Amino acid sequence: MIYNNIGDIMNKVVIGMSGGVDSSVAAILLKDQGYEVIGLFMRNWDSNVNNDFLGNPNLGNNICPQEEDYNDALDVCNKIGIPLYRVNFIKEYWDNVFTYFLDELKKGRTPNPDIMCNKYIKFESFKKEAKKLGADYIATGHYARVNNGHLYRGIDDNKDQTYFLSQLSKEQLENVLFPIGELTKNKVREIAQEHNLLVANKKDSTGICFIGERHFKEFLKNYLPHQKGSIVNISNMEKVGEHIGLMYYTIGQRKGLNIGGTKERLYVVGKNLKNNILYVAPGDENKYLFSNSCLVDQINFINPIKKQKITAKFRYRQKDNQVELDYLSNNEILVKYDNIKAVTPGQACVFYSGEECLGSGIIKEVYKDKEKLWYLM
Repeated sequence: MIYNNIGDIMNKVVIGMSGGVDSSVAAILLKDQGYEVIGLFMRNWDSNVNNDFLGNPNLGNNICPQEEDYNDALDVCNKIGIPLYRVNFIKEYWDNVFTYFLDELKKGRTPNPDIMCNKYIKFESFKKEAKKLGADYIATGHYARVNNGHLYRGIDDNKDQTYFLSQLSKEQLENVLFPIGELTKNKVREIAQEHNLLVANKKDSTGICFIGERHFKEFLKNYLPHQKGSIVNISNMEKVGEHIGLMYYTIGQRKGLNIGGTKERLYVVGKNLKNNILYVAPGDENKYLFSNSCLVDQINFINPIKKQKITAKFRYRQKDNQVELDYLSNNEILVKYDNIKAVTPGQACVFYSGEECLGSGIIKEVYKDKEKLWYLM
């Protein structure tokens, strides 16, 4: 069993309070362990400032979801007897996370903003602000564990969040505590109920990191214009429909294609950016969905890899896959594997050795038998 490094009992910890059950219970555990605990609530999105009108289901509400979350966080902090501060990272989030998100979509890729939010906001901007408050440690409600500069999976396999922490550097993980990494989600809710917290049964947040639920296609209209084009069956190169913009589709997608009159279900298998064509193929086991290597860049290893046998995940909740790494340069690796379906450009390739998360890279290109696939042409 791997535990977080627990320091002297009077050390000061600044914890990110989101208004959810995970960070709330994390704060309780830290206080029970004897730390001086300070809560810090981040506001990273402003619908008015960021022109977030189309696709926003909250415009008619008397109070926005972020203020509801702040009120929940304040209620918890008052109940357990710790102070709560708030800070705005609206510009930092736009510059480092949302701009990245839009740029990746323009390239036809499928980005993961949660990973960049951790890298640039929760463990960079937040950490700097925490130090201003005199923090010896920072803490979050992530389901993960850290020990001696190494990152390990949370014990709840269904909630493990190391995938989203995989772009953090070893330096960013210094003096970081993950109090609920040794707990299951059910146990976290049980502790919240024992302390009579209003958030004990609060639904987990969903949608885009710190933005929340949006009607995605309408939401993107605020920032990117629709560019309609042809949907082509790659098996026979026949046009079978029309798409509303390549950015709305990802490799392996079946639903939302609005294609009728076909005997077999069609799946997205590629994009032609130059000619604005979306390629599809019939059947969820069609050959166009499978690859056996991919090129990854934006490499981040938390510690140097010494193990030869490692595994990788190409998307969250995917099972571990045995991989072989071919180092092409300091920032590019060819990852080789047995046939895997829908390995998608823009997503993270996260490396593991048993319980340890070694780091990750971002998928740039995908190959089958050394030939580049149609995923992005």
